[in-house]
Amino acid sequence: MPHLFDELELRDTTLRNRIAVSPMCQYSCDDMDGLATDWHKVHLGSRATGGAGLIISEATAVEPRGRISPQDLGIWSAEHADALADTTAFIKKHGAVPAIQLAHAGRKASTYRPGDRDDRTTVADEDGWTPVGPTEEPYPYEQPLDTHKLTTEEVEEVVESFREGAEHALDAGFEAAEVHAAHGYLLHEFYSPLTNTRDDKYGGDFEGRTRLVREVTRAVREVWPDDKPVFVRLSATDWMGDENWTVEDTARLAPLLAADGADMLDISGGANHPDQEIPHTGPHYQVPYAETVREALDDTDCTVGAVGAINTAEGADALVRNERADLVLQARQSLYDPNFPLHAAEELGVEPPVPRQYYRGF
Repeated sequence: MPHLFDELELRDTTLRNRIAVSPMCQYSCDDMDGLATDWHKVHLGSRATGGAGLIISEATAVEPRGRISPQDLGIWSAEHADALADTTAFIKKHGAVPAIQLAHAGRKASTYRPGDRDDRTTVADEDGWTPVGPTEEPYPYEQPLDTHKLTTEEVEEVVESFREGAEHALDAGFEAAEVHAAHGYLLHEFYSPLTNTRDDKYGGDFEGRTRLVREVTRAVREVWPDDKPVFVRLSATDWMGDENWTVEDTARLAPLLAADGADMLDISGGANHPDQEIPHTGPHYQVPYAETVREALDDTDCTVGAVGAINTAEGADALVRNERADLVLQARQSLYDPNFPLHAAEELGVEPPVPRQYYRGF
């Protein structure tokens, strides 16, 4: 069986191990223009020197109104690509694969970043903008903004924004692209019956509601080189009952996305509505969803990533050895310990991928 520090081949791209850094918003674009700063280079670069095999940027908006907060990254122009080029070059120089999460926040856009207000609410002054979604129903923040319902033609324009964002990401030097279709953002809003009550070709039944995420996946795959992988992050469940998006729906969607060109499904959960009820939390609490999806992909070449409080070397290694997932993704643990892969390798008796500058510490 493979283990945590075995390489993973995704098309012609090789990850040096099965530890990935999950996308984590940094809210650090200084001029609210979506341009990367030194912070992004240091933050993402330190995870490369820390030994991770795959490093995925924060949710990076494919158009200005697709940002979660005004301080989020963007990838809607050549200028944005140029601002990220040094970061991707540094990551590759230090042995990791740089990936970008292409994103659109949908109705959850135009919010204050954490720490700017006592509660997470929306930006309604001159720094804010009108969110968009599958319907006019806003996300139920304490102070929700009016939301624009995308027309059929406007939804098709969103697909093109993802396509163009992927082209800019290639110019920036990214080796993998992840389509963000989770956590209550635009693509999740479309495939979930909780938030999509449309009656055009992008609504209605399962086929209509999942049309957008599939079209976006195909659009990104069409412009992404054949030797480089495409990922899709999904919320496996809305945690809102059997009448809404469920794990069974995700297992049904998974092989369709694989046929559309996805090489890895990054399986998370929830965040489509604040009334969600998570059955339980704790170590590995979302891994069963990844395991279910992996079983649904048994006849494909698509791999699966697991998330959710995977905080120990032994636990992460067991997930891979027991074939519950092909790789593990860490967010909060990576914030706490950027060198987790180095420490995990030592604990598991594997030669850690230590940069020569850090040899004296090991």
